[in-house]
Amino acid sequence: MITFPNESQEHRAARETLLQKEIELRRAMEDVAVARRALPPGGLVPEDYVFDGLGDDGKPARIKLSELFSPGKDTLIVYSMMFPRHPQETRDVATSGGTAKLARADQPCPSCTALLDQFDGAIAHLEAAGFNFAVVGKTALENLITLGRDRGWTNMRLLSSASNSFKRDYHAEADDGAQLPMLSVFHRDADGIRHFWSSELGFAPSEPGQDPRAIGTCEPLWNLMDFTPEGRPNWDEQLQYDGACCH
Repeated sequence: MITFPNESQEHRAARETLLQKEIELRRAMEDVAVARRALPPGGLVPEDYVFDGLGDDGKPARIKLSELFSPGKDTLIVYSMMFPRHPQETRDVATSGGTAKLARADQPCPSCTALLDQFDGAIAHLEAAGFNFAVVGKTALENLITLGRDRGWTNMRLLSSASNSFKRDYHAEADDGAQLPMLSVFHRDADGIRHFWSSELGFAPSEPGQDPRAIGTCEPLWNLMDFTPEGRPNWDEQLQYDGACCH
C-alpha cells in the first residue's frame, strides 16, 4: 500500500476500495479484448471500394480498399467521420482556415474533429506496430485535405467516399443520408478482406445520463476528465475555443 503526503485515513481507505474497482475494470476490459480477438471470421467485403485520396506522389488518386493494406500489415482500422456534420448539429462552425469557407451544412462534426486531433499523434506509432489506419468522410477530397491542413494533421490518410457506398454499407450513414461516426476494423486473410469489428455500441441503448461511448475506451480527452473530481462536464467539443482554432 502506498500513501501520499498529508492524506487522511478516510481518504486512504476510500482510495483502496476504489483501487479494487479499478482492478476489476482492468480485468473486465481485458476480458472484452480477449473475446473480441476470438470473434469468428467476419463477412467478406462486398466489393473493393474505390476512394478518392492522395497517392504516394501527393496528387489526387483513386485508391482501392485493398491498397490501404501495406505489405505485411493485414489489419486496417478505419474511422468514418461525420463530414459533413449531422443535419441537427448546432455547434459553431470553423471561423478560420480553409474550412471556414464551407457552408454550415458542409462543415465537419466538431466531436469527430476533436477525436482525430487526438488520434493524429498516435498514427505513426500505430503503423510502426504493424497496423494500417485511414479516415473516411463523405465529402470532397479537397475538403478533407483542407481540414487536415487547418488542424495540423500530418499522419492520417484521408479518403473521400463521396463516390462509393462504403459508409452506407458499414452503418456510418443513416437511411436519410445523415453521416454517423463509426470505427471499423478490417482484416486481410487468404480469402480476401473481411470485416472484423465495428463500434456497434453506438447503436445500443445507453445508460441514463450517459452518451453511447461507442469507442470511449480510446478517447483520451474524456477519459482524462474521468480522473478529476469534477468528472465529465456537460460540455461538447468545438471546432474552436475563445474565437480561435485549436491549431
